[in-house]
Amino acid sequence: MAAARFALLITPAESTEEERADFSDSFRRIDPGAPALSVGELSTQRGDGIFESIGVVDGHAQEVEAHVQRLAHSAALCDLPEPHREQWRQAVAIAAAECGPGEWVIKLILSRGVDHGPAPTAWVTAAPAGDFAAARTEGIRVVTLDRGYDSAAAERSPWLLLGAKTLSYAVNMAALREAHHRGADDAIFVTTDGVVLEAPTASLILRFGDRFVTPAPHGGILQGTTQISLFAHLEQQGFATEYATVPTADLATAEQAWLVSSVRLAAPITAIDDSPLAIDRALTAGLNAYLLSARD
Repeated sequence: MAAARFALLITPAESTEEERADFSDSFRRIDPGAPALSVGELSTQRGDGIFESIGVVDGHAQEVEAHVQRLAHSAALCDLPEPHREQWRQAVAIAAAECGPGEWVIKLILSRGVDHGPAPTAWVTAAPAGDFAAARTEGIRVVTLDRGYDSAAAERSPWLLLGAKTLSYAVNMAALREAHHRGADDAIFVTTDGVVLEAPTASLILRFGDRFVTPAPHGGILQGTTQISLFAHLEQQGFATEYATVPTADLATAEQAWLVSSVRLAAPITAIDDSPLAIDRALTAGLNAYLLSARD
C-alpha cells in the first residue's frame, strides 16, 4: 500500500549542460514528518523560492513537461540557478511511483537555500489531493479583488516577480480569506485600471458563445498549465479559444466561467460579485473527465 506522504531531497545538478541518464544518486528519500530544513532556510524565512504543483491521477503525473518548463521560467525571473530539467523529470517520476490510486499532488520546490549558503535547496513531495468533487459539480462563488497595481506594473517593475510562481503566497492566501469574509469561495484579481488577471491559485476561463477566453498571459499573470491543456481540448471539440486583454466590465457579459488549476481542475463559477452565472453541467463534466484522463 502506498505511503500517505512522500518526500525527496534533491542535490541540484551544478550545470544544466550535464548529460546523465540517471540522477538517482542526487536524490535522498526522507521522512516527510521529520525535520529536514535548516533554520536558516530562506524559503521559510523570506519565501525566497519557487514551486510547482502537479496533479497525479492513479499514479500518472499530469503535464510534467509544462510544469518543469514553468519551474525553469520562474527560476530565471527570480535569478535562481537554472534547474536541470531532466533531473526534475526523474524526481517527479520517483514521486509519482509512490502515489496510490485516486488523485494526488506532487510539489516541486526550489529555494535559494540557506542564508549565505553555497547552493540552493530543492525537494519534491507527494500527498493525497483534497476532495474537490463539490467545487467541480456544484460550482463556486467568487468576488473581484483589486490586486493593487495597474496592468503595466509587470513591465515597469520586473522586480515584483509578477510572472513567477514564487513561495511568497501570503497575499494569495489573504485574498482567499477576504473572499471567504465576503461570503464567496474564491477571488478574481483585477488591476487598478480595470483589467482582469487571474485567481489567487487558478486561471480564469470565460465563455462568450462558442468562444472561450482567458486573460492574456502577460503582465501580472502566471500562465496556467491546466488552462493551456483545456484550450487544446476545446479546440479539438471545435470551439474557438482566445488570449485577450479582458476589461473587468466583460465579466458581467460572460455566459459561463471556470477557475481551472492542476489539482482542483475545472470549477464552474456560479456567481461573480453576487451576479449569478449559469453552469453548463454537461460541458463542465466533459472538461473534468478530460482533465482526469492521462495527459502528457
